[in-house]
Amino acid sequence: MSIVLGCIGDDYTGSSDLANALTRAGLRTVQTIGLPAADLDLSGFDAVVIALKSRSIEPADAVGMALPAQDWLRQQGAQHVMFKVCSTFDSTERGNIGPVMDALRGGDEAPLVLVNSAFPETGRTIYRGNLFVGDVPLNESPLKDHPLNPMHDANLVRVLGRQSAARIGLVGLDVVEAGAEAIRARMSELTAEGCGAAIIDCVFDRQLPAIGRAALETPLSVGASGLGIGLAAALIERGAVARSAAVHAPAAIGGPLAMLSGSCSAATLEQVARAESWAQVLRIDPRQLLSEPAEVDRILAWAREHGPHGPILIASSAAPQAVQALQAEFGAEAVGSAVELAMGRIASGLAAAGLRRLIVAGGETSGAVVNSLGLTAFAIGAEIAPGVPVLRSVGTGQAMVLALKSGNFGGPDFFADAAAMMP
Repeated sequence: MSIVLGCIGDDYTGSSDLANALTRAGLRTVQTIGLPAADLDLSGFDAVVIALKSRSIEPADAVGMALPAQDWLRQQGAQHVMFKVCSTFDSTERGNIGPVMDALRGGDEAPLVLVNSAFPETGRTIYRGNLFVGDVPLNESPLKDHPLNPMHDANLVRVLGRQSAARIGLVGLDVVEAGAEAIRARMSELTAEGCGAAIIDCVFDRQLPAIGRAALETPLSVGASGLGIGLAAALIERGAVARSAAVHAPAAIGGPLAMLSGSCSAATLEQVARAESWAQVLRIDPRQLLSEPAEVDRILAWAREHGPHGPILIASSAAPQAVQALQAEFGAEAVGSAVELAMGRIASGLAAAGLRRLIVAGGETSGAVVNSLGLTAFAIGAEIAPGVPVLRSVGTGQAMVLALKSGNFGGPDFFADAAAMMP
């Protein structure tokens, strides 16, 4: 059986966000970590989301990870591949969105690529090519202080144009409101003008199906989970797949629950503060991780002592000013690597002690944790918050139930909400 939609995500939390969106839209979806294992049974699935940890690495390395993923998806029958990026377009002046898009697109004669990072349900909208987070432009949102990929320009035509070898056009809101045929006509105009990709405006959820119908006419699209919802709606509309109402309900695992937070977003900082009223919280000092080789052992000892007595939360989250001071002293890469390595070691240490329920906040932190645990694929369960499903590991090792949360996602009580939904 061939899959109908192939997806490549540039981090693990974003990939589970997309897998959740596709499942909600009616596609039977599996998320894998890296290229799927040869023995992974894909029968019964309409879509595969291959999660990569490629958002913040060197552009050439990101391309080297994405191309084999696209080849594998095409071999499984996917006629359309979506490259999933963050709804806040997290990237640097060099990439990695543009370089990966260029590589997946192929040569100059390839069809124009629609790029839509809007996800109106979560407050991400695009107007005249400018990305808004809630009511403010991207460069005025907390993303301006992102520790790895600070975003200082809201105009995605400019942002992508600095990264891509292709000329970037714009499909305006008036065209989007006119429907899929008008979008296709605008795409033809932009192709004739020499564009290789186009940012497309999107302000309302109701505009996603038309965008999906237009994008599906080409082999490749780029965007956030809102685009995935549009693609799923178009596939169901054209009869390529029957809509499924099934959501995987993981069997109860029970036992201790741990939460790990490496995100420094404003949303996660509030969520960690809220959790202090009901969970046992240990705040990590990244400076200690950098200077004390035995710090992770101390943290694990604390976890073993406190874990049997209720949920534990281990957080390296800090305010932007504190993060910037550390980065100035030690270097951004050193600080980020120390936190990721520590969180991975903590997760594997907890799992070795029998932990099977884990909530992780932060895209890079989630990547480090999943890699450390050696997990290879997830079935998608119920939605905890927009963009964050319950995940059940499948394919290798002992089963685990997880939630992987992008830093900005979830309400103030996200950790309590997630804990209540993870059996």
